[in-house]
Amino acid sequence: MSENHTHENKAHAHEHKSHTKEYIIVFFVLTFLTVLELMIPGLDTKYAYKATGLISLAVGKALVVAYFYMHLKEETKWMRIIAAVPISAALFAVVLILETMYR
Repeated sequence: MSENHTHENKAHAHEHKSHTKEYIIVFFVLTFLTVLELMIPGLDTKYAYKATGLISLAVGKALVVAYFYMHLKEETKWMRIIAAVPISAALFAVVLILETMYR
């Protein structure tokens, strides 16, 4: 009986969960952010503000894609930390780029 019980627990652990609703919401969020990206170049403001807005939106979209489509939200804490290293490096690069733009 314990073998059958163990088999049932494994079956429940591998149950498939539909992510359709979540993916549709993420699709609309990414669409909204893309529309904002398309509107920014037409704004009557300084180039630095436009660049900052576009870079921020690109980083935001990349984080959304990584979190949902690369399933980082379902990973262990250590995997999230490992993924945060290149993200923090990218953010550092963005800060350096912005800093040089304002000189």
